[in-house]
Amino acid sequence: MSERTIPRGGPAASPGGGFWDALDVPERAALRAAGRSRTYAPRVPLCYQGDDSDHIIIIESGWAKVTSAGEDGRVVVLAVRGPGDLVCESAVLGRRERSATVQALDHVRALVVPAARFTAFLDAHPRVWLLVSGTFVQRLDDADRRLQAHVSAQGARRLALLLDGLAELSARHAPPGPDGAIAIGPPLSQEELGSWMDASRETVARALATLRREGLVSTGWRKITVEDPPRLREFAQSSEE
Repeated sequence: MSERTIPRGGPAASPGGGFWDALDVPERAALRAAGRSRTYAPRVPLCYQGDDSDHIIIIESGWAKVTSAGEDGRVVVLAVRGPGDLVCESAVLGRRERSATVQALDHVRALVVPAARFTAFLDAHPRVWLLVSGTFVQRLDDADRRLQAHVSAQGARRLALLLDGLAELSARHAPPGPDGAIAIGPPLSQEELGSWMDASRETVARALATLRREGLVSTGWRKITVEDPPRLREFAQSSEE
């Protein structure tokens, strides 16, 4: 996570690095003093659904997925989080059990802050309370937009919508290639993509094949590159498969 100075101002997180990039240097120093660094191997949970709330986490590097398990045991991918993002926070601030699991997708380095120290930090830095609230609202808005978009899209278009959003997120942390191609940062499997878009692995495989034929993406093991972001967005927003 960078240490550049962020001017004080509105509560919205910066588009480049989420929660951390919206903090100024003294706020970052205070938060680091309140927490400790920890690393997580791929597939290791950062926090578990149903656990009591005893800490928050800020991702410094790497990617994680947010999942929820229903009463039938089915696990659904809800979101991905990356460098600079605040995770495992809603239960701490709401003083309730965690409603989702956050699991590392690759090697994650993070700052872990005990719940009592985080709330004390927020009390000492009232501006950050607004930032955390703004983060909640932004995530709710993002979820609503994704749900509305997916209701009217199927197959390749639904996957294109998801990849368009992931490409935008990935480009905030790694610049596009010389030809404008964007490598999707979170290393998601076809099963994970299917869970996120409420589709089977076979549907995802067929949709990826369609996008490859169109020259919109190239793929490898847990690797997707959006070769032509503007055309992918146009495809995602079209009315035909």
